[in-house]
Amino acid sequence: MSNAAWIATVIFILAYSVIVSEKVHRTKVALTGGAALLLLKVLGQEEAIRAIDFNTIGLLIGMMMIVGVTRQTGLFEYLAVKAAKAVGGNPGKILFVFFALTAIASALLDNVTTVLLLTSVTFAVSDVLEIDPTPYLIAEILASNIGGTATLIGDPPNIMIGSAAGLGFNDFLINLMLPVIVIGVITCCILYLLFRRSLKTLPERSRQIMAMNEQTFLTNPALLRKCLIALGLTIAGFVLHQQLHLNSATVAMAGAAGLLLAKEISLDELFKEVEWNTIFFFVGLFILVGGLEATGVIKLVAQWAIDVTQGNFLMMNFLILWLSAFASAFVDNIPFVATMIPFLKSMAEITGVDIGA
Repeated sequence: MSNAAWIATVIFILAYSVIVSEKVHRTKVALTGGAALLLLKVLGQEEAIRAIDFNTIGLLIGMMMIVGVTRQTGLFEYLAVKAAKAVGGNPGKILFVFFALTAIASALLDNVTTVLLLTSVTFAVSDVLEIDPTPYLIAEILASNIGGTATLIGDPPNIMIGSAAGLGFNDFLINLMLPVIVIGVITCCILYLLFRRSLKTLPERSRQIMAMNEQTFLTNPALLRKCLIALGLTIAGFVLHQQLHLNSATVAMAGAAGLLLAKEISLDELFKEVEWNTIFFFVGLFILVGGLEATGVIKLVAQWAIDVTQGNFLMMNFLILWLSAFASAFVDNIPFVATMIPFLKSMAEITGVDIGA
């Protein structure tokens, strides 16, 4: 390898090691690593900019704006209480409806935000029922990951994969909806069997749930209507974006721009809803991986993987599967996916095989 390749590799390994250690905020690490590549002239500024996937960045920013404003209306709390009342305040049935609500919301919105929004109402419901909230919280964590897998916008790695592979909203939905439903049902049933003894309460506690007024959670009905319109049009845009020849980021940003027409929202408020630390983490991450790609490191690793598997397509799939499972247990899924995308592209170029098929 060239000197530039060695420098890119060392910086990449150091950055990932610090990210995994969680001793320093991951955004600081990613940006510092990206800046180091530029200062050491491993990458030129124009190369670094080309390495950034602006479709992913735009989609994230647009959806963060829409979800952030919608969060202010109390919609998620309203839906959670409504769901709990729909099953008569029964703790066991609430586990199922909270799981389903989290999975559906995570498929249409960012899964991390969904969990954060539902956590407060989960504690409130648990307090009324006087039961341990742990079963509900575990169910919501698993449901957010399972449901978020189903669509292009459900999870940041999906956004990155979709952008890199040219996959649309419908591609994810058609291929993943049925497996997600099956896995979700099985997972929820297992959770119920594990926690069924703790999911019991007195009848009067259930009646207190039924007495809760979900309407009180809707803090701004006028804004809610506008958010639902913007969200509905945005999701419709995702469904049709390939037929309309629009990038997913364009659809998300258009939806966010539409919310600016609502008088209740100022530009400053809208921008406050963006998790800029996450956005800049992606920017630094793309530059770090771009350094490996530009210096040929990823292509060398891809060639090694092909040599190890002797070009056998089935063996390559097993290698990718187990590498993903093992590495994701230690490395955050976002940096892992960012690294694997160019790796898989290099394997496809070398073998002439469509690995994504």
